[in-house]
Amino acid sequence: MANPALKQRLKSGDLILAPGIYDGFSARIADPMGFGALYLSGYATSASLLGKPDAGYLTATHMADRVRTICDVIETPLIADADTGFGGIINVEDTVRAYEAAGVSAIQLEDQRFPKRCGHTKNREVIDLSEATAKVQMAAEARKDDTFLIIARTDARTGLGLDEALRRCEAFRDAGADILFLESPESESELEEIGKAFPDTCLLANMVEGGSTPLTPPETLKRLGFSLAIYPLIGLTAAATALQSAYKDLQEGTASTQKMSFEDLNNTVGFERIWSLDQRFGKGQKP
Repeated sequence: MANPALKQRLKSGDLILAPGIYDGFSARIADPMGFGALYLSGYATSASLLGKPDAGYLTATHMADRVRTICDVIETPLIADADTGFGGIINVEDTVRAYEAAGVSAIQLEDQRFPKRCGHTKNREVIDLSEATAKVQMAAEARKDDTFLIIARTDARTGLGLDEALRRCEAFRDAGADILFLESPESESELEEIGKAFPDTCLLANMVEGGSTPLTPPETLKRLGFSLAIYPLIGLTAAATALQSAYKDLQEGTASTQKMSFEDLNNTVGFERIWSLDQRFGKGQKP
């Protein structure tokens, strides 16, 4: 079931920073660091699991398996991307139930037309507002507990303008969304306009380095009225940089020093517990 800590913390008025993770290992690294939530994006999952772009390759099965894996090894609340719900109304219903059963604390659903595209890339189209609103309503009705939160995202800003995106957010709120996510505002003044339009609703800001939305300091986002700030690719891009560096060092015959020790690696993946169980049940090494 969902971790109720996310909903409780949102009530406090603090801005929750949610770094992007992409698999069980990155989740284990982030989990003990004290963040209010962790964020699993479709982009990072598609890249790490399939080696493919976030362009409709991921299925509901891919994501359900990934969220179960991650929730099994963390205590921090997880916010998980569910793209378009992977189909129509009945698919949204199944996806919500699968995510909630896995232990996800908030599911993110968007109004893009399939095949979807990453929110800060080209050629995104949105479905009719009535269809998108029905998906949000179904998501709210399908959950078993209201501690499992519904994040409704619109990608209408880029193609249809800010006013249409705001109109969609209002409809999503009325349909039962707990958190509104207006994707890809293009300036701090637009972020401010979003905050003013929904002063009594939890708002999510998506901080993607190199994306359409300017990287905005957390204190500014809080002042503008945002409750959540996700950094979906911060883990993936850091890992990619480190891997490139390590592989290049190996190719050039040098030893990279910028890496986790084997001891720390063992601790991170949980070998200490395995060894403790070995000792407890008499399976430890014998002289």
